[in-house]
Amino acid sequence: MKISELKTGDGKVIVEGVVAEKGEVRDINTKYGQTQVCETVLEDDSGVITLVLWGDQIKDVQEGDRVRVENGYVKEWNNSMQLNVGKFGTIKVLK
Repeated sequence: MKISELKTGDGKVIVEGVVAEKGEVRDINTKYGQTQVCETVLEDDSGVITLVLWGDQIKDVQEGDRVRVENGYVKEWNNSMQLNVGKFGTIKVLK
């Protein structure tokens, strides 16, 4: 699937792209406890989307990496679409 084809509410998303930018890591409190979150910009030849990294994903993914998200989902946050891996999805750095 291409980034330009993603829509808010999509689930079971499989998409590949390059991490063009990696933002600041923030500590946050969730209903599951304290964790870290980092917003990145994922791009392919069709467009860009914010990819949200949580916890251990943050150290595994670096700016410039080509990644594959499997079983991700798309939601809207602050009037922009975000791609999340979630607890049932995976993110892999491709070599």
